[in-house]
Amino acid sequence: MSFSMKEGGMNFDVNRFKSQLVKTNRFERRLNRLKDEGLYTENIESTVREAVDNVYKTRSRSFVIYGEPQSGKTELMIALTGALLDHGSRIVVILLNDNLQLLSQNLERFKRSGIDPSPRNFSEILDPSVDIRKGEWIIFCKKNPRDLTRFLEKLGRIEGLAVIDDEADYASPNSKVNKREKTKINELIEKLLKKEGIYIGVTATPARLDLNNTFNNQKEGWVMFKPHPDYKGQASFFPLDIASIRNREFRLNLLPDTMDSPRYLREALFRFFLNVAFLNRKVNKKEDNYSILIHTSGKRADHTQDYQVVVKTLAVLSDHEEKSFEHYVKTLWELAYKEHSDMADELVDYILRNINRNTIVVMNSDIDKRVIDFQSATKPAALFTIAIGGNIVSRGVTFENLLSMYFTRDVKHKIQQDTYIQRARMFGTRGRYLKYFELTIPDYLYHDWHRCFIFHRLALESIRAGNGSPVWLEDNRISVVAPASIDKATVTMDKGEMGFEIFDYNEKRIKEIIENAKINSLDKMIALKNLLGDRKLPSYLVDYIKNFSPRGADSLAVHPSRDMSGYGDAVKDKIERTKGFIGQSDLEEMKYPAAVHHLKIFHDGNGRARVFYKYFGGIKFLKNLI
Repeated sequence: MSFSMKEGGMNFDVNRFKSQLVKTNRFERRLNRLKDEGLYTENIESTVREAVDNVYKTRSRSFVIYGEPQSGKTELMIALTGALLDHGSRIVVILLNDNLQLLSQNLERFKRSGIDPSPRNFSEILDPSVDIRKGEWIIFCKKNPRDLTRFLEKLGRIEGLAVIDDEADYASPNSKVNKREKTKINELIEKLLKKEGIYIGVTATPARLDLNNTFNNQKEGWVMFKPHPDYKGQASFFPLDIASIRNREFRLNLLPDTMDSPRYLREALFRFFLNVAFLNRKVNKKEDNYSILIHTSGKRADHTQDYQVVVKTLAVLSDHEEKSFEHYVKTLWELAYKEHSDMADELVDYILRNINRNTIVVMNSDIDKRVIDFQSATKPAALFTIAIGGNIVSRGVTFENLLSMYFTRDVKHKIQQDTYIQRARMFGTRGRYLKYFELTIPDYLYHDWHRCFIFHRLALESIRAGNGSPVWLEDNRISVVAPASIDKATVTMDKGEMGFEIFDYNEKRIKEIIENAKINSLDKMIALKNLLGDRKLPSYLVDYIKNFSPRGADSLAVHPSRDMSGYGDAVKDKIERTKGFIGQSDLEEMKYPAAVHHLKIFHDGNGRARVFYKYFGGIKFLKNLI
């Protein structure tokens, strides 16, 4: 009994207050708060529960959570932090890229979530009077050697930290892995983990973590964070069938490959102004602010040139005495008439009356880091918000109400898959206004980007199949990751095949399809897919083969099935083989001289089988053998 009435007053019982200090419902409380705000939480709940099971049931000490760019991973990390604390983790460390603005943006979101305890920047706990040997802590730290070293000095001998590494594939992997050395940040994070630490890497591009063996992450414990229903990502902006882009959900403006004229950027600005005007005049119940992101190659000179075009455009439109005023307004009106002939005057009038309600945010210079508030761009502070940036906006920055993205021309060099996937800042909750969203980009760059996402999605399919390590694809234009990060001791680049989920082998039905001389190879593949289902022969692979077959059905060979039980070096219960199953003799080159795609089923002789796919045509397949 906490209180008892006695003559002269009450008895004080401190145990009543001690019991209130035990907290085990932070995860559920966060979910309920999101639900009260009308937000979708099923993807967060399932991902966190799977991650917690990894840690506390299967005892995984290092694994990856991967989800698409701008799909809500920060909110996921807030809920995951609560769950880790609920399960007994005393200190949860959130690692972020070495950028003060990104740290401030994420720290602010954590604090506003109401999570208990309130998160701290690592600098807040360095004072000797702050004792972190007791109590619960959520500590934010940037991934740079100085901050990590000072943080380690404060921790001393404290062990058992739970580390959530945001944008985990950036800075954390060891790019000196083949020199038997360690990069400083990789070494310091490893010291942070010590023997008892838990490492959870969160990223949209996990290839580097896999191919680098970063912190010995366990691939069988990787968790997929599915986007929420309102999310618009690669399926919308980079549909598999490139021909279907004509029926796209957004506006795509492809620029000539040799575009250098300021006219292209100026007209992209005009179309942005017009779309803002139309939304606020005809669609929105109340006026809203929007932004355009001018994504440069990352060079300071590019920022300056783009900035000058933007400033001049705004100056001319705001002053009818400017000599170019008539020309600019006429161009603006013609664009408006082309889209909305019945209200061209109204839209242009709205723009000119409001053109001074603008802000320009350059997001990549040293000055910006000191004095510019990036939030004025990420949460548009003005009706017409114009953000200019390169590398810094490619990771971790979420743009709300982003209505246009202008991608400047870059040198035609081999692009890196993880870098370009992260640059897709147009992904996110765009459903409300997606049909007014415009992407302006050089033609060649869009097609390279499209193929980059195709390779990435194929790799994700190999992960979902649950057959060990994922298989990553690259070609002469697209590399998976920087070569220095690939652990050459464990990664093979010549296996060149992918396997999918194991299934019950129905020899008769499968043989009927493969040996049917009345249908071509593409129809055989579709028939197999219908028989086996999407996890055994993914729709995505089927669509990919259909759309990337230069000689139609002749580009695909569907080979007879084969018993793999005689392979002495195969893992029979998993139907796997380090060297791969489809060898030179399996290709049947005399029978299929034009084939670049090969499908073959291997079974174990006991009623279990897998579909394997191999491609010939300049594509490399990278797989980690451990």
